[in-house]
Amino acid sequence: MITLKKILVPTDFSETAKVALTYARALASTYHGSVHVLHVLPDASVQPWAFGVETETMGLSTSERLKRWEQKANEQMKNLLSETERKQLDVRFVTQVGHPVQQILQYAKDQAVDLIVMGTHGRGTPAPTSGGAFPWNVPMGSVAERVVRQAPCPVLTVRHPEHEFVTP
Repeated sequence: MITLKKILVPTDFSETAKVALTYARALASTYHGSVHVLHVLPDASVQPWAFGVETETMGLSTSERLKRWEQKANEQMKNLLSETERKQLDVRFVTQVGHPVQQILQYAKDQAVDLIVMGTHGRGTPAPTSGGAFPWNVPMGSVAERVVRQAPCPVLTVRHPEHEFVTP
């Protein structure tokens, strides 16, 4: 029998990632599991290009920028699901710093995740609700491909527009 107690949804806040979350919500609800939503911020020591110029954080130190981006990401993640859904699905929001593939795989392993649900061909991060923009754009398609190849658990990839298995 298949049990899906822990479902991981990596997000870059793209429409495709939102579709993946729709699938994860339905699966978690069906199997009485929890949903872990993970957003990965760039590591300035490895990806200095990620810390481009943006007026909102200009003049801030790297750690201050990272802290601000983490706050924005956490706000955006909380806006993905209603308070009721968060409680019903035992949702956990996680922000980590590093390379997306490595962080997704490590989180899945550390948390003994049963399934990863992620979008293919994400288009980077749209502007957060506060109006500023995150300064990086990671193509989720290449991330999804590498996660599928190396994941310690099954991976469900979805695309947008999707085949309508799950209705919102």
